[in-house]
Amino acid sequence: MTTPPASIPLVSTIFGLTYLALALGKVPGLRIDRAGIALVGAAVMLAGGVLTMREAAEAVDHETIALLFGMMVLVSYLRMAGFFALATERIAARFSGPLTLLAVTITLSGVLSAFLVNDVVCVAMTPLVLHLCHRLNRPPIPYLVGLATASNIGSVATITGNPQNMIIGSLSHISYTRFAARLAPVAVIGLFLNFAVVVWLYRKMLVKTGEAPSPVDDSTSPRVHRGLLIKSIAVTAATVGLFFAGQPIALVALAAAGVLMLSRIRPEKVYTRIDWPLLVMFTGLFVVVHAFEMHVVRPWGLERCDALRQSPVVLVSGLSVLLSNLVSNVPAVLLFKPLMEVMPQKELAWLALAMSSTLAGNLTVLGSVANLIVVENARRAGTELGFLEYLKVGVPLTVLTIMVGVAWLALVPY
Repeated sequence: MTTPPASIPLVSTIFGLTYLALALGKVPGLRIDRAGIALVGAAVMLAGGVLTMREAAEAVDHETIALLFGMMVLVSYLRMAGFFALATERIAARFSGPLTLLAVTITLSGVLSAFLVNDVVCVAMTPLVLHLCHRLNRPPIPYLVGLATASNIGSVATITGNPQNMIIGSLSHISYTRFAARLAPVAVIGLFLNFAVVVWLYRKMLVKTGEAPSPVDDSTSPRVHRGLLIKSIAVTAATVGLFFAGQPIALVALAAAGVLMLSRIRPEKVYTRIDWPLLVMFTGLFVVVHAFEMHVVRPWGLERCDALRQSPVVLVSGLSVLLSNLVSNVPAVLLFKPLMEVMPQKELAWLALAMSSTLAGNLTVLGSVANLIVVENARRAGTELGFLEYLKVGVPLTVLTIMVGVAWLALVPY
């Protein structure tokens, strides 16, 4: 297909306005969100004749959409079964000390986010952490910061840890096991650094002796649906096992969702817990970025750029940190697609992108959806976690973890 000369400025304008609006998170004078912005951008590309409907449909990575949807359904059943509430309650019973509670909060958030979608883990855990802090008379801020940052760090470990990793896994065709083998060590080291940074910056708040913990009230014990809990945990374990066994992860996730849907739970309860706006944003962005890549980027001849052959980990990581905090990590990852295709060390470049785009999310409150979920849920419960308050942890933690990730990928052979 030959690009008409007029299409290049047209595509560039649509693309630029779409990403500018995504960076702002809104359009002045309107109540549109990022999902709507991506959808409008895709619609304008189609209306302007930049892409045909068939080309737009082919641009959408259906495996990523299916994987994300399947994981959302799986986590929804775990929430309804009472898994997250039960796990948090067990923590309260055994680890009530300020430092041990922080350590377990970070560990639980990181481990769950490694296998489940980190955004959904934060949705489930934030109210539970707030309840724990209230019941144990602990200051909530250190634990909320630990929860948010650990969810981002832990999600580095696997393809199913966060939405941008799902995109990278689908586009790069790196196996689930190989991806985890390269990046899980970065996540583990990062969680230790996470604990150390939070403890150091909040040492005075954490060592204060609070009042005696409130007695456990049996009437407020978590509601657990035993049968559904057993089924959900069994399906989750089987799903993760099949991921590591090398089975198609999108198909496995959909099959897991299908098995769980065969129950007496009304489907409406599941559908209300699905992040439909995120799925819409993905679909729109796939179309917008594909149009930009096809009509604007290809003529640049990126494959002839010598800079791409030198220090791909440092180059990709640096650009990723910048873009991820400018337009959010999911749009940033999609923007890297044409660059990844001409990299001489493609797998290493994709892994560097997964690592850096995820860890960059810890820099500011606006860096990832997981952060915003924690902040907004806490605000609705009466606890303010401000931009500057988060920043004092986010900056040193992001610098340290990115350095670890770059060093690990650049220096450790595999």
